[in-house]
Amino acid sequence: MHFVDAKGILTGTGGRVGMNLYRGCTHGCIYCDSRSKCYQFTHAFEDIEVKQNAPQLLEAALRSKRKACMIGTGSMSDPYMHCETELRLTRRCLEIILQYGFGLAIQTKSDRILEDIDLLEAIHQKAKCVVQITLTTYDDALCKLIEPNVCNTKRRIEVLKEMQKRGIPTMVWLTPILPFINDTKENISAILKACIETGVKGVICFDMGMTLREGDREYFYAALDQHFPGLKQTYMERYGNAYEVPSPNARELMGLFRKTCRENGMMYDPGECFSYMQTLPDRYQQMSLFDL
Repeated sequence: MHFVDAKGILTGTGGRVGMNLYRGCTHGCIYCDSRSKCYQFTHAFEDIEVKQNAPQLLEAALRSKRKACMIGTGSMSDPYMHCETELRLTRRCLEIILQYGFGLAIQTKSDRILEDIDLLEAIHQKAKCVVQITLTTYDDALCKLIEPNVCNTKRRIEVLKEMQKRGIPTMVWLTPILPFINDTKENISAILKACIETGVKGVICFDMGMTLREGDREYFYAALDQHFPGLKQTYMERYGNAYEVPSPNARELMGLFRKTCRENGMMYDPGECFSYMQTLPDRYQQMSLFDL
């Protein structure tokens, strides 16, 4: 990893305010879109860029805001990569979010988030906190192949259960679904069953499939050659260089997904899910301003 001083930390306006404390990732997921060349990495993806002045920038930004809002993190780089255990950069920023009475929507694949569950609970009690966990495959052996350097699905389900015990609302990202790999009725049903049992508020799934871009595609195809011999040729023949790579089972699986969520009271429309995560109730905004 290497350290930089960032010029700013928050992006977006209104209810869409986000931050990324790191650039790159060490989880090794074979499908990661963040590897794509369009993001213009000037360093190796696994050589994590650490925005060492992020806490100072965040405190200055929140102090100057006249109205509290939700702060999102984890969309581009996981806030709980291996280096977080040593650096505690995410934790320091959570402490600042708590101090200034802002809300938090945080996304991860890692059980390291449990080390900060005390802060997440405190943020939710003072404002609002939504924890988002990515689940792609219920089969832990398959999980090890496609997401090799992060905790398995069963452990992530345990994370959801621990959040439920603390009253912290959760969302699950059911994405990506890789054609001919995890795009089965059995897999989707098992993940949704776990979501129901852990009281997940909503499940985000745009479609049953994945996306591939230059940079990401080459890494993914190399992984297919290593773990799924012959499958790369199927992808090349069926999808060519397409950005959108839908599962041949997409229609059936999306029907199953929507029906299961609807019958069990889980949000599944992406717009509704994002609206929930980006909305900080007025009473919390008022309390935050009074506290300041």
